Amino acid sequence: MSLLSNLKQNWLQPFFYLGRNRLSLLGGALTSASAFVLIGFWVVDTFGHGGSTNPYIGIIVFFFLPALFLLGLVLMPIGIYFQRRSLIAAGQLPSIYPKIDIGDPLFRHALDFVIMATFINFVIVGVASYRGVAYMDQPNFCGVTCHVMAPEWTAYHVAPHSSVACTECHVAPGVPGYIHAKVNGTKQLIEVVLHTYPTPIMPGDKIPLASVTCLNCHNAKANIGDKLVVKTTYGDDEHNSMTQSLLMMHVGGSNEMGALSGIHGAHTAHIEFISTDSTHQTIPWVAKTNSDGTVTEYVADGATIPAKATKHVMDCMDCHNRPAHSMQTAEQAIDKAITQGGVSTALPFVHGQGLQLIQADYKSQDEATRKITSGLIDFYRTTYPDVYTANRAEVVQAAQALASAYKQNVFPDMKVIWGTHPNNIGHADYPGCFRCHDSSHNAKNGTSITQDCTVCHNIISTDDPSNKLLSELGMDK
Repeated sequence: MSLLSNLKQNWLQPFFYLGRNRLSLLGGALTSASAFVLIGFWVVDTFGHGGSTNPYIGIIVFFFLPALFLLGLVLMPIGIYFQRRSLIAAGQLPSIYPKIDIGDPLFRHALDFVIMATFINFVIVGVASYRGVAYMDQPNFCGVTCHVMAPEWTAYHVAPHSSVACTECHVAPGVPGYIHAKVNGTKQLIEVVLHTYPTPIMPGDKIPLASVTCLNCHNAKANIGDKLVVKTTYGDDEHNSMTQSLLMMHVGGSNEMGALSGIHGAHTAHIEFISTDSTHQTIPWVAKTNSDGTVTEYVADGATIPAKATKHVMDCMDCHNRPAHSMQTAEQAIDKAITQGGVSTALPFVHGQGLQLIQADYKSQDEATRKITSGLIDFYRTTYPDVYTANRAEVVQAAQALASAYKQNVFPDMKVIWGTHPNNIGHADYPGCFRCHDSSHNAKNGTSITQDCTVCHNIISTDDPSNKLLSELGMDK
């Protein structure tokens, strides 16, 4: 007997004869339908231009569809096994299996069932996969479905990029970026399922370079010029005294003649650095490529550079490191709540008392909400009963605003507290600019990285309680 005849008689004929049961037919339909959808994804991914860039599409392409395909393959032999056992029990198992005949009504009925079930499953699986991809392209998939991203999701809503989809910044364009994102997304999915994700989740070097994401919308060389910045703060005294500081920031850029100026202009050269921590807060070594092609290296006083240290090319994200997920300090949060009217300065010592309450240690956000709210109410009810009686609504509103400020910035379950995520813009609350501009980064030629404040800004006024300058500028409203 030839190999082909042996295959047909001993394998194909028994397979088609015993496979005419609902379980095996359903398995065949699932396998074929998922295979068609999976092939469709591969074709679009390889040759098309309308495929999704969402990193979690790998859940469907690498897990969901292959799982359905394997399920169908498993169901077919299981159905054959039970069908064979049933025929043996009934004494109806043939010694020679019938030939495959398209004219056999039973064979045609089984074939019709497979074709119809395949079509139905193809529609169901295809629609489900498409809707799954569409859903995973929405920001709330990353923020809500993946519960460990609660800190980032909360900060995302109050950031300037709240209208930008997550994938626009977190997935680099092109095949390499797409593959990297899918592999990283799959790894994150496994970490969430196994509860092995880090707490807190730090960005590190997982964010693509600004040159392939941010610069799709922003022009790094745009001549922004000078920008007036007003910082409003409140004191811990009885009257919660307001003071304002005015700075003229020299953002700069490149003008029509190509001349560079300001903060952006000073950092457009090729700059490399070495950091000793994942968030790049400690930078012992910096190298700048000068206009003539020479390179000047700056080393921090007393610093020891690791032998296998990784050099990073300075990128927009090294200063603008929290563009879409900016966390506030406790002082910033309460000052903002007062400025926006959520906390009334008519309540004595509300700034100092509120700061103390939101900086206390709580095990959960629910506990924080209860204790912050009751703490502020009890403070005025016992210490300032007359104020509480006359301004009860303002006290309750202030308590709620403080609790809300806490919930927007502190997540005990993820070990995110005040100051966990440093913001490198400026240097008032975090090292920021002073990571390099600290007068201790020196070169062999005797020069140092400048700490001249006027390169970046001019201080117009500091902690001014009069608000006179803003009044003269018509900006005090």
